[in-house]
Amino acid sequence: MRTLLSLLFFLPTVLSLRCYVCSSSPTNEECNQNNQTCQAPLDTCMTIVDSFGNQKAIVKQCASKATCNGAAATASVDANGNGNTVNCCSSSNFCNFSGAGTLHLHAVLPALSVCVLLLVLH
Repeated sequence: MRTLLSLLFFLPTVLSLRCYVCSSSPTNEECNQNNQTCQAPLDTCMTIVDSFGNQKAIVKQCASKATCNGAAATASVDANGNGNTVNCCSSSNFCNFSGAGTLHLHAVLPALSVCVLLLVLH
């Protein structure tokens, strides 16, 4: 009985997502120096990359899935590469290790799905 109670006490800690966190770092490596355990209702790692010319600011934080998805839906980059991108992940601890890499993956996945569909139909 005591073991079961001990497990229940530590269960929320085991199930909590851990994310890298930073506020306005110029590089991903610098941004990944700190991390935290997300507390409910924050269940998603959110990465925001703001770009203007050769200036870049990366922000990583815990967020709710709805907040992160809402920010991702309104993010945009112009033809010159200026603007912001938002990446949301909750697949594993520290899933926001490489915000830029996963941002590109999110852009590639829909195109890859269309290509596979075209191959199947052809």
